[in-house]
Amino acid sequence: MSDPAIFALLFGLLIGLLAMGLWVALALMVMAFVAMAFFTNAPEGLVLATTLWGHSHSWPLAALPLFILMGEILLRSRLSEDMFSGLAPWLGRAPGRLLHVNILGCAIFAAVSGSSAATAATIGKMSVPELKGRGYPESLILGTLAGSATLGLLIPPSIILIVYGVATEQSIARLFVAGILPGLMLVGLFAGYVAVRALLDRDLIPVEATDFSLMEKLRASRRLVPVVLLIAGVIGSIYTGIASPTDAAAVGVFLALVLASMTSSFGWSEFKDALMGATRTSCMIAFILLGAAFLSISMGFTGIPRNLAAWIGAFELSPYALLAALTVFFIVLGCFLDGISIVVLTTSIILPMVEAAGIDRLWFGIYLVLVVEMSQITPPVGFNLFVIQGLTGIDILRVAKAALPFFALLVLGAALITVFPGIVTVLPNAMGN
Repeated sequence: MSDPAIFALLFGLLIGLLAMGLWVALALMVMAFVAMAFFTNAPEGLVLATTLWGHSHSWPLAALPLFILMGEILLRSRLSEDMFSGLAPWLGRAPGRLLHVNILGCAIFAAVSGSSAATAATIGKMSVPELKGRGYPESLILGTLAGSATLGLLIPPSIILIVYGVATEQSIARLFVAGILPGLMLVGLFAGYVAVRALLDRDLIPVEATDFSLMEKLRASRRLVPVVLLIAGVIGSIYTGIASPTDAAAVGVFLALVLASMTSSFGWSEFKDALMGATRTSCMIAFILLGAAFLSISMGFTGIPRNLAAWIGAFELSPYALLAALTVFFIVLGCFLDGISIVVLTTSIILPMVEAAGIDRLWFGIYLVLVVEMSQITPPVGFNLFVIQGLTGIDILRVAKAALPFFALLVLGAALITVFPGIVTVLPNAMGN
């Protein structure tokens, strides 16, 4: 049986297991076990045991539960209310007005949560009722929220970048820094789209009756200072080399606890909820990574990734053509799997092809996360769409339609970093080694 046929058979098995409702981690392990049992002579049981044991302790991975805990703590504090109060006075005269609170609020919360779903839930709880009550168009409220919440995957500290770094043995610190400029670029694209829509249709955005003086704006901005300092402390310590991502994550958890305890809405009960939420999420991701590690080892024994890379190389696709094909592949895969599962499932198979085409692993990590962001607002399994539907009760197809322009902007963002790779690489290169 040829390697493409074996791969198709194994991939069909994986899809079947997932369709039956089996956990992603178990589905990966079953697929890997079958691959080794039927297509290699390796002792699959021994390899499974040694792989799970060997990959169950990883110092870089220690940053993951800490950043998740930091996000869970801030999710249960009054952060979103403070952000709205701090940003709204400055945006009342901008084209699009308070719709930019969705975009900037998501960008700020993304930098302290690392999660797309948490960003959508936290900002959406605060902004959707407020903006609907003020008469803003529903399509732009939902679209800006769905699109901007995907920034939680890209703007550091990103959970999915930690997963990619561990899976591909890349520097997590350099990946974090590489995500900064692309994240800001997407914020600019989203804000620009809202501004253009507002300028083209003057009646689309309601007029804000309240006008704030400079002193009132500055007083309102005081609520943003603690969050900005938290972000600057975590990212700045990583960029300057003062702290590793794991050390910075520990400091971030401590500062998040300090900030949350200063609000009347965070007590012992909320702390226990945050701890349990972080534990559940961390265990889920760690279990998936163990399944992916066994899959990577089994694929190495079968030789399928290497042979598939050679097979695709025979088509002599240019790097641009390969990236275009991979973009379609990841978007389709995103219709059925969440972002972390996509990353851990595909890296062992895709990376040999990517390296053979001369594409930098660091750059490819940011590209991959950007494409996975698209899958967050792609039906039928766009996680952000489900979160927003749960918040608003609005039909998921209406939410998906509202998010469509922002999906197109994400495609544009992927094209821009492909044509101008320096957007990704300039800051990591400035860090040195």
